[in-house]
Amino acid sequence: MRSMRWSVMALALLAGGLLAAPVAAQEASFKDPTGDDNGPGGYTYPTDGVYKAGSFDITGFRAKASGKKVTLEVDVNSTLEDPWKMGGGFSVQMVFVFIDTDGTDGSGFTNGLPGLNVKFAPGSAWEKCVILSPQPQGRVKSEVEAKVSADMQKGVVIPVKTKGAGRTLSATVDLADLGGGDPSQWGYQVLMQSNEGFPAKSDLLTRKVNEYEGQHRFGGGNDNDCDPQTMDCLAGSGKGDKSEIEAQHQMLSYECAEDGSSKKMAELSMVRMSK
Repeated sequence: MRSMRWSVMALALLAGGLLAAPVAAQEASFKDPTGDDNGPGGYTYPTDGVYKAGSFDITGFRAKASGKKVTLEVDVNSTLEDPWKMGGGFSVQMVFVFIDTDGTDGSGFTNGLPGLNVKFAPGSAWEKCVILSPQPQGRVKSEVEAKVSADMQKGVVIPVKTKGAGRTLSATVDLADLGGGDPSQWGYQVLMQSNEGFPAKSDLLTRKVNEYEGQHRFGGGNDNDCDPQTMDCLAGSGKGDKSEIEAQHQMLSYECAEDGSSKKMAELSMVRMSK
């Protein structure tokens, strides 16, 4: 009888311990090499002083679920500033976090959002995209409703607020808005653009990359819409290895036809946590 009582007590203590143990956070974390904030290899910053060196150079990305929320963080290679008084601690950056939540071929979208001029490989289609912008949520939402196709709008998630502090942009969204699940099992692609308050008619608050840089225009690209409009992205295995610079340049490589249309569009792949 004494042995049985001890066995019952031991099981009760074990069960209590398991119930009290904290639930491990579900997190995906990646690094990106410095010095690759040049798109496919030759992009240059605008000439105005607000575009500080390293402002568009991604150095890290994290997606962490806690309870019913997911926090997204993007690190850059420069201290964030708010020269245009946007109110969230940053002004010039704008980030698109594309997420492959199901890892299923043939599922999701392979076209990028308007103004990015990129597509995604068939095995890297995205179901969700979180937009990290210094613009008010209402402005971003109205732009999405006006410029993004109705079916694709369902995959766009706009945080209530994105903030910048130190060298990190961050926002928190509902896990349910990303379809639920475990962020450590998802694929990611993080595109660094620049916040544009007066975008072209078809562009989603994004800044143009032209042939020559200007006060508020990136250079090193093409004056038509056949070049990828992004300065940096994740590549390779997302460990920050220097080899990932060339992997990025290859993904963002493109060709323009003589009439300025796209002959070969940049094709992106997702980055995933190592198994």
